[in-house]
Amino acid sequence: MIDVLVVDDDFRVAEINAKYVGKVPGFRVTARAHSAAQALAAVERGPIDLVLLDHYLPDQTGLELVHRMREQGHGSDVIMITAASDVTTVQQAMRLGALHYLVKPFTFAALRTRLDSYAALRRTVDRVGGRGLTGQEQVDRIFGALRTSPAPSAPGLPSGHSEPTTDLICGVLHRADQPLSAHEVAARTGLSRSTAQRYLRHLEQAGRLRLSLKYGDTGRPEHRYAWVAP
Repeated sequence: MIDVLVVDDDFRVAEINAKYVGKVPGFRVTARAHSAAQALAAVERGPIDLVLLDHYLPDQTGLELVHRMREQGHGSDVIMITAASDVTTVQQAMRLGALHYLVKPFTFAALRTRLDSYAALRRTVDRVGGRGLTGQEQVDRIFGALRTSPAPSAPGLPSGHSEPTTDLICGVLHRADQPLSAHEVAARTGLSRSTAQRYLRHLEQAGRLRLSLKYGDTGRPEHRYAWVAP
């Protein structure tokens, strides 16, 4: 499990963000904080893998907190979740090593996309680290794991299909290490299974996905889908 600290000065927002995190498989909220001091204390108690960090805190800014964490040797990863959208703050977040920057207000799907990419990064680092870096390809694989730009969706969407939902499903499959079933896609996107099946069927027919069948001991074979690089 990936242990998450949610930091927001608004108690209600922190609770909502924590509930969002709890809906994503592989993640759990182990602490909440509403000030920089509370957040730093939580990091010191540890272990915290990931901090979801607001910028506007009552005692310090979120970026000042990140700077203090790094000075004290805390290596928890950071995803900024804030209403601060000015270029200066975004640049400072990048320089301090924030892995993602999500501007409020946002949807569950937007947060889930970033959490999924973070989980993919950790898996990639574990795989590559187990073998030791052997060249540029492995380095590119690590940096590429954080990309959240969805792959292009199929043109000519049928009636009832939306481009954001198509992009969400494409992004999940694009980052997946192996073919996924409709049930797994639904779980990772927060969509219903029937909606996921409908979009997967269209994308497979459009040539964007490859369909394979997984046979079990009994019953019907399971349909599994893999991303097809353009």
